[in-house]
Amino acid sequence: MFDTHVNLHGEAFAEDLQDVLARARESGVRRFLAICDRFDNFPAVKAIADAELDMWCSVGTHPHHANDFTHITAEQMIAAAESNKVVAIGETGLDFHYGYSPQDQQVSSLLQHISAARALDLPLILHTREADDLMADILEEEFTKGAFRPLLHCYTGGAGLAKRALSLGAYFSVSGILSFKSAKEVRAVISDVPIEKIILETDCPYLAPVPMRGRRNEPSFLQYVAEALAALKNMPVDEVKEITEANALALFSKTGVL
Repeated sequence: MFDTHVNLHGEAFAEDLQDVLARARESGVRRFLAICDRFDNFPAVKAIADAELDMWCSVGTHPHHANDFTHITAEQMIAAAESNKVVAIGETGLDFHYGYSPQDQQVSSLLQHISAARALDLPLILHTREADDLMADILEEEFTKGAFRPLLHCYTGGAGLAKRALSLGAYFSVSGILSFKSAKEVRAVISDVPIEKIILETDCPYLAPVPMRGRRNEPSFLQYVAEALAALKNMPVDEVKEITEANALALFSKTGVL
């Protein structure tokens, strides 16, 4: 398995990161993608990835923090991505649920990330919450300027955004949310997404899957995400693992340069 979204640079894993990674490897996780949430955290994220042969990272700024990084340009992200360890741009996106950053700043940041992802031909990791229509509109408009590779991570959006993103060739990642009893709408949408366009993630330390809810999430719990997807798709879990790993390797193709 490839855990395509891990947040390892914060306090949650400060005391036992190596034990966490060891448990993940024992559970069958072969690769990790460490996510950059703020541009000023990129050195810390990259340092964690640099220390592990089976780990890569992204560069970007979460929409919650767009107001803190209004000066960040596509060119700065392109320069940061020169390292072979940087295999994706983001996470970026739109989140109008909390409103931590104004909408115009979120959109401006997203557009810079799209420009960087297009220029580098790297996957664009997208976070979307309560912004489905605008996200779809932006993706479609930006595609007219040149193709790029969207990944709608930890997907909880609606069927409309999913359909419009699929028409652009987007991938979708599923997390422990897929196993939540309350996530009927998420399962309904993902049931219609082709398995060839789905990858797995934990989004650790958040969103621990059933039966680990209430605990700190960690990459070793990716097994339960695979099981939830297998149950939804009525497929053997080993087949789901094989397909989603192949999908992730195809999407994050730069991992093959090491």
